[in-house]
Order: sequence, then C-alpha cells, then structure tokens
Amino acid sequence: MVHAIRIHETGGPEVMRWEEIELSPPGAGEVRIRHTAIGLNYIDTYHRSGVYALPLPAIFGSEAAGVVEQVGPGVSGLKAGDRVAYAMVVGAYAEARNIPADRLVKVPDGVSDQEAAALMLKGLTAHYLLRRSYRAQKGDTVLFHAAAGGVGLILCQWAKHLGVAVIGTVSNEEKAKLALAHGCAHAIGYEDFPARVAEITGGAKVPAVYDGVGKDTFAGSLDCLAPTGFMILFGAASGPVPPVDPTTLAGKGSLYLQRPSLGTYVARRADLEAAAAELFEVASSGAVKVAVNQTYPLREAAQAHRDLEGRKTTGSTVFLV
Repeated sequence: MVHAIRIHETGGPEVMRWEEIELSPPGAGEVRIRHTAIGLNYIDTYHRSGVYALPLPAIFGSEAAGVVEQVGPGVSGLKAGDRVAYAMVVGAYAEARNIPADRLVKVPDGVSDQEAAALMLKGLTAHYLLRRSYRAQKGDTVLFHAAAGGVGLILCQWAKHLGVAVIGTVSNEEKAKLALAHGCAHAIGYEDFPARVAEITGGAKVPAVYDGVGKDTFAGSLDCLAPTGFMILFGAASGPVPPVDPTTLAGKGSLYLQRPSLGTYVARRADLEAAAAELFEVASSGAVKVAVNQTYPLREAAQAHRDLEGRKTTGSTVFLV
C-alpha cells in the first residue's frame, strides 16, 4: 500500500484527501517509480476543480522525479535504481506509481531530483514555446505574461541565453525584481501593458506573445504584436478566452494564433528525448537555474493549491515525498 492525494469529487482544495491505495506490479512496458519530488502546476488546479475533467476518483499531478523500483516485462534501457523524471502523465500525487517506460527520461548527475521535478513540465513548456511554437532568434524582443511564474522564470533565463530580450508582465514589485533577476529584460505591470510594450520597442511591437493568462490579457496581447506576429495562447489562468473572429487577426496585421499543448510536442519518444536533452543541457550548464521557492510535504497539497491560486507563490513549487 502507498499513500496518494485523491479526489472523489471536483471542487476547491478541500476535496483533496490523503489516502492509502493499492499498487499492483508494473505491467508490460511499465516501471514502478518511487517518487522523491513532485512538481505543482496550475493545470493541477484545473484537474481538481473539474475544468479539465478526470474520471473519479482521481489522482492528478503531471510531473515528478524519483527512482525506478521495479521493471515490468518488455522494458529495456531502464533498471532498478535509475533516477528518472517525467511530465504530462497524470497521476503524480502519490508516493509511488506505475508508468509507461517510454514516458520517462533519465536524470543526469548534474540535476537534482527537486530540480528535475520542477523542470520537466515547466521546462519542456518553455522549450516548445521558445524553440518550436515561435522559434525566437537572437535579437528578438518578445512578450511573456506572468514572468515570475514557474514557466516564466525558466523561459526568461533560456531566452537571455539565446540572446532574446523578454518583456515580462508581473503583478507586483517583488515579482518584478524576481523576474529581472532571472533574465527578464523589462518587467512591467498588467495595467496598460500594450502601451508599455510599444514604448519599450519604439513602436515596433513584438514578433511573439506567449500568453498563459488568457481572458484578462488576450485582447491586449493582440495589440502588442507586430504585423505577421505570433499570438501563442498556452494557458488560461484568468479564464478561457471568448470566441475570436478570424478577421480580427487580419485587421491587426495578418497575425498567427496558436493554442498549443505540451502533449503534442512530446507525443513522439524522439521528440521527448530531444527536448529533455536540451533542457537538461541548459540546466546542467547553469544557463537556466530552476527556482524552487516553495516546498510542501505531499500530504499538504491542499495548502499548496490555496497558495498557488492566491498568487502567494513564485517560481516553482515542489512536493517532497
């Protein structure tokens, strides 16, 4: 028996329960992993609240690191004792679990378990945003919303490493200082941010906006884009964006609109391995330092959710097992 955070109904943090569950031996193509560190992400609140519904009862959580305990039939390339990590496989809020082996990547010696747990989902998200959704080039200036969040702090550092300047929106002065300390070139407030972007860029605006906030920032984000710019809506922390008339994109300069998902970019094993290799390379070199600013015991996950939704967290949050 192992413990897990499980929900039997959707709702607020109060629906999360610390329970014992049975764990069968790993099946064909699976391994059992004993978690040491589990990442907290905003999508976890969507699974808990029912915005993204899961079959109930449910164990959620989408990234973690740990140690392989047992290998199922047909698995090669992994053995008991290997340090591994994963993202985008729901069910992480548990002391241990079985997981398809092809969703795991080995963690190099230069990256700790806490760093790996904080890096996988948010770091792979930063990777596809910067390297694939809009492949930012040296000399670019881009806009990123919520620059002091987990993805933001990683992306700002990575962008600076690539020679890309980030204008980042933040909600207060403390978060502005944090974003600037992690590679953000310009930290600005949300109030009238399109005017600030125009001012910073001398009226040229930006070739790409990375927007994980959604409803509250979407319209203004479109106004920040240069002609043929990329509006990349990768989240909806403030709520879903209303329907968009495609002619709006034409009228604002033949803009591109994308609603990407990390799952698409790492669906193929080769893409997962390549993205993780790049991520661990910049982490091991020190170009990207993950800011694990909060840790909680897994059994206190409900409080972590309250703090996350109350905007009391910065950087990355990790559950310790």
